[in-house]
Amino acid sequence: LLELVFDAASMHRQFHNPRQVQQCTLLSIKTGGCPEDCGYCAQSSKHSKTTGLKAERLLDYEYVYHEAVKARDSGSTRFCMGAAWRGPSQVGPRQFGRVLEMVSRIRGLGMEVCTTLGMLTPQQALALRQAGLTCYNHNLDTSPEFYSQVTSTRKYQDRLDTLAAVREAGISVCSGGIIGLGEQEQDRVGLLHTLATLPEHPESVPVNALVPVKGTPMEGHTPPSGLEMVRCVATARILMPASMVRLSAGRLSLSAAEQAMCFLAGANSVFTGDK
Repeated sequence: LLELVFDAASMHRQFHNPRQVQQCTLLSIKTGGCPEDCGYCAQSSKHSKTTGLKAERLLDYEYVYHEAVKARDSGSTRFCMGAAWRGPSQVGPRQFGRVLEMVSRIRGLGMEVCTTLGMLTPQQALALRQAGLTCYNHNLDTSPEFYSQVTSTRKYQDRLDTLAAVREAGISVCSGGIIGLGEQEQDRVGLLHTLATLPEHPESVPVNALVPVKGTPMEGHTPPSGLEMVRCVATARILMPASMVRLSAGRLSLSAAEQAMCFLAGANSVFTGDK
């Protein structure tokens, strides 16, 4: 592991300033009610009876803009908005249009703007690009071989098709995975190999640790150790040297020393946000 971290740190310094870490703020603009059945996710309507999470409406436009201003003033340079949708096609043009308005206005603050709205058609990706979207997040979660153990309501190819639509529209790709879903080490290798062999590397690669949520099928899973996260970050850095590697969900469960090891191994972005 130490040799891996050394190699990753050396690679990191060739492509990035090791003293710089980007702060991003994530806001859930539509919580709950997602029709997908991802085993880790409290947002799924399939698990709502056991998680107790009720579906909420899309947040008010002015509230979201105010939160973006607060994020900018707190030092964030990227504002990410997530909606618990299967995709914009699920909710129709009116709801999607409200999100496009949010993207356009927040982009005017001079921040990078990212959304995660589920699966996109090429036309929807183009509309987001025209609204000024900087980046689109769509995680692969795990390897192609293990994916059916995570969800049954979509296929791995659906994820890849959305990434292709985002890339074709000229939007930066943000795609990573979650460690601790019950996968084997070869599945972690498979995830990173899939990302690294896309036609172009994702500009952004979030590395998430499972945060078990009571009431979800994966509530009893053991989250990965800090050193497992370090290994994944280091491997991602070596495979995709120019990408931003984002230390994402589960970061706060790591000790200060474990987080420092992740930064040494090549992580150069973190997320903040209460919702």
